[in-house]
Amino acid sequence: MRSLLLALATGCLLALPSLPVSAQDAPATAETTLPAAPASASLTGLAAVLAANAEAIAKPSRQTIGPVIAEIGAAGAGAPEFLEAWADRRVGQRKDGAFFLIAKSADGWDLTDPASGQPAGTAPKSEITELKPNSGVRGLIASALVEFQLSDPDPAKRRAALEALARNGGPEHIEPLRAAIDNEPDATIRAQKERLEGLLTIRYGSSTERRVAAISQFGSDLGLDLRGAINPLLATTRKAFTGAPEGNLAAELTPGKGDFDAEAAYALLVAQGLAPARLTRTALRSALESHVENGMVGGIPVAELDDPKLRDAAYTALEAAGTVPPAATDDEVAAAVAAHRYADIYAEPDASVTDAARGALKGIEIKVGAMQVADLALDALSLGSIYFLAAIGLAITFGVMRVINMAHGEFITMGAYTGYVVQTWISDYTTSILVALPLAFAVTFGAGVAMERLVIRHLYKRPLETLLATFGISIALQQIFKNVFGTQARPLTSPAWLDGAWTLNDVVSISYIRIAIFVLALIFLAVFLFIMTRTRLGLEVRAVTQNPSMAASMGINPDRINMLTFGLGSGIAGIAGVAIGLFAKVTSELGSDYIVQSFMTVVVGGVGNIWGTLAGATLIGSLQKGIEWFNPSNTLAAQTYMILFIIVFIQFRPRGIIALKGRAAGD
Repeated sequence: MRSLLLALATGCLLALPSLPVSAQDAPATAETTLPAAPASASLTGLAAVLAANAEAIAKPSRQTIGPVIAEIGAAGAGAPEFLEAWADRRVGQRKDGAFFLIAKSADGWDLTDPASGQPAGTAPKSEITELKPNSGVRGLIASALVEFQLSDPDPAKRRAALEALARNGGPEHIEPLRAAIDNEPDATIRAQKERLEGLLTIRYGSSTERRVAAISQFGSDLGLDLRGAINPLLATTRKAFTGAPEGNLAAELTPGKGDFDAEAAYALLVAQGLAPARLTRTALRSALESHVENGMVGGIPVAELDDPKLRDAAYTALEAAGTVPPAATDDEVAAAVAAHRYADIYAEPDASVTDAARGALKGIEIKVGAMQVADLALDALSLGSIYFLAAIGLAITFGVMRVINMAHGEFITMGAYTGYVVQTWISDYTTSILVALPLAFAVTFGAGVAMERLVIRHLYKRPLETLLATFGISIALQQIFKNVFGTQARPLTSPAWLDGAWTLNDVVSISYIRIAIFVLALIFLAVFLFIMTRTRLGLEVRAVTQNPSMAASMGINPDRINMLTFGLGSGIAGIAGVAIGLFAKVTSELGSDYIVQSFMTVVVGGVGNIWGTLAGATLIGSLQKGIEWFNPSNTLAAQTYMILFIIVFIQFRPRGIIALKGRAAGD
């Protein structure tokens, strides 16, 4: 106890680690509490800093605590732990003024010496005052902690520190960040540090040379964070000047040119206090009427006040006499506007920095434009693959059999609902999709064969009756879907590995689901080509397509081929429904959203030709995305323009992009 009394006598506010304070000792300590005194010269490091700033730490203010936090941060051993505990409200002050890291215990608080990190006994809750800094102080503490976290052995903490700096970095973090780069062992984190250091230098650097070099080192980088750092440098403020414009001039303005008219110029003068508010017509009339004396207003006869110039002159005379408040008449407005100069001034005062920023932003804009074109092309390719997948089945039935199947969209819907039903049975999404694809083909293949046997085969070479019959079947199937599954959208969830998107940069990205649909479309193209060129069924289908009579005379059964062809086309539509349902709403109207595009794809590409279908899908997808890019707020208009374009296109190429040749072309 002798050493403790000596420490208190010399003004020490920290308990010595060699003398722990127990709960039984606490009352005696309270009784011997001494007034705060200057820190002992024998204290060093964190202990000395805490002792010297005890009052500020106990009652911190965001406006004044900054230097104290900085001093604590530079105190050495124990400083990071103390700051972190302070921000987490795990610091307490004992009645004798000493600070401890505190943790709840059964008897009160377990105490830890902040300087040494050693246990310092326990204390009852009545002896300890918890420090609860507000959010502003905690923000300052967090900024100070970044310096330590940037070099923390834990990579997760270093990454968290970089994320915090990316959100709230300031000029005070530049040097600690630079110091933490050289010793960074992780190449990825090192690159993040270097990038962030460059961004902070651009925004807050004190050296023009370094800021310009930092802008140059990024080149035409497409990162949003870079544009977020450069754009504020090029922000401008519009100002009026009595003489030559002052500051970093972006552009000098002339009233009456461009979007800067005389009214805007005078409003700027009023806002800056360089001119009085403009006199309105109502205020002018009211002022003149209230100051008529002996048939005169401001020395001008009332009978002459129908002249606008004389009315202004009368009000000016009243202003000079002090009988009306100052206000600008039309002639005064014109004179004031002409007497001043106007300019847009950069918020960044350094012209070298704004020149570099302007050049970098121009390069970025060019690259962004190129990337937007690439992104648009990817979107068009993705949409084209969806249309191809939806139309490939129709290309088989319509192209080979010349049957206008208006129920083709409902086979797409049937496939999507098959996928939904499978997912209600199988909870694993990957397995359910693998099961749903062949099952959807089987279900829709069977439905297609049944439809062909019961309806279509009786209507061959009667296109109008076929159209009406399949349209009626389409309506009936939609109603069946509503009765079975309801009118609300049903979920068809993609596997986790299809979540997210492939991202090239901040401009170009495409979802993994669309990539999967594109791959699926290529697979179906390959399978179709294999069937048509390498199998007996394909040979027979081509024979029936080119000359049914000759094929029948060679022993081929056209009736059987038509049935299998219709079933194959319907089955492929079912698989397309599963793929489309992964990103579209599965409702009874799902198929109707794609039936028109499917027919357009087949007709534009060339009836009866799979390569034509592929070309048609690519053209329609590109055309729709291109029109939507020019008019993104109105997709209905985009579809309307697309249909008009296709109508014109068919006038010049009625057989499509890739037309059939030979005898089949004339059928």
